[in-house]
Amino acid sequence: MGLFDELAGVVENAIKSHPGGLGGVMNDALTHLGGIDGVVKTLNEAGLGAKVNSWLGEGPNTPITADEIKNALAPEHLQQIASKLGVPPNLVAEVLAQHLPSAVSGSAKR
Repeated sequence: MGLFDELAGVVENAIKSHPGGLGGVMNDALTHLGGIDGVVKTLNEAGLGAKVNSWLGEGPNTPITADEIKNALAPEHLQQIASKLGVPPNLVAEVLAQHLPSAVSGSAKR
């Protein structure tokens, strides 16, 4: 089992054990940025509005890359998110790229 597989397991366990599911885990991890809504605002301000809007609307979610997340969020924000999710800071952007579109989409549909 590789490191990324192990980290995926950590995140999956956090999602399963959190009463709010994926959206709750992401919202908790992103608290210092204003939760999911704050991250949506930050990504919009970074020029990623078209991707974010796909997560908020009907239809498929446009993927986001780890590099786009790294460019949009300050290193100290990534460090704080890593601490909340329990993943190494150098992999937090990959975790967010994988899970954030679904978390935003799920939050928008509630």
